[in-house]
Amino acid sequence: MSSPKSNARLVALQALYQWQMTGQNLQEIYQQFEKDPETPKYHKAYFELLLAGAVDKLGELDAAISVFTTRGFEKIDPIEKAVLRLGAYELLFKPEVPYRVAINESINLAKSFGSEKSHAYVNSIMDKLAQKHRSLEIKAKAKKKTG
Repeated sequence: MSSPKSNARLVALQALYQWQMTGQNLQEIYQQFEKDPETPKYHKAYFELLLAGAVDKLGELDAAISVFTTRGFEKIDPIEKAVLRLGAYELLFKPEVPYRVAINESINLAKSFGSEKSHAYVNSIMDKLAQKHRSLEIKAKAKKKTG
């Protein structure tokens, strides 16, 4: 069973994908997921924070992701793009979320919703984003391991 925060990420992914494809108003999307009996139990405030944050910081997120893409940003699969935007939002703007959690959650979403190799692509981009934007946290973890 997934945690309410993991489910918030899952619902935020679905909502962000919907927003990307339709441009629908965020309030309408919030209400739609809130009313849907099929929506898993999720942390509502975190879902809203992720979705609003990703949309609000879209330009910064896309620029950060674009640095590490091997294909043009516009050619990234829409599901992968939504996964990367949410993961990048957590890495860049939610320092209280450990970088490994942000990466692992993104990989899990890519495995669940993306194509067969999406998780490997997402892992590669997220790892590079973490190295650039969370280098102090990564170095501290490495130092802790080596003693």
